[in-house]
Amino acid sequence: MAGQGTPATALLVRRGVAHSTHPYEVAPDAPNYGALVAVALGVPPDRVFKSLVTEVDGALTVAVVPVTGELDLKALAAAVGGKRAALAGRAVAERATGYVRGGISPLGQRRRLPTVLDASALDLPTIYVSAGRRGLQLQLAPADLVALTEARTAPLQTR
Repeated sequence: MAGQGTPATALLVRRGVAHSTHPYEVAPDAPNYGALVAVALGVPPDRVFKSLVTEVDGALTVAVVPVTGELDLKALAAAVGGKRAALAGRAVAERATGYVRGGISPLGQRRRLPTVLDASALDLPTIYVSAGRRGLQLQLAPADLVALTEARTAPLQTR
């Protein structure tokens, strides 16, 4: 797909990982953005995952959780052997990943960050994550995301 290349898609192509890209249109400041992305894509919202840059004991970490729930910061800290977790500031997240908020992908980041994927992803054949720009999602197998990011998996969401 011409004009849709991002560091995330380039990584998938370079590694020969099966994936597909899915453009969508949702206003970046829309409330409940993730649920609207699922509607725009025509997929169940539990298959669409958001990438949240966090700080666990001062170290940046990416949490990948379904858009249907909220990130349990205590569970994230425990998953990486830390004590405290908090969402990273927007500027910190954008600088570390090279992506803008609303388009942060767990793949192809400027600086590879430790990643934790919510365990619910493993029950699905494929999931959707940001392709690295607003308006574009990647569909891929959760096992491929785990392999490419060397992610840990753990229950991370609250409802």
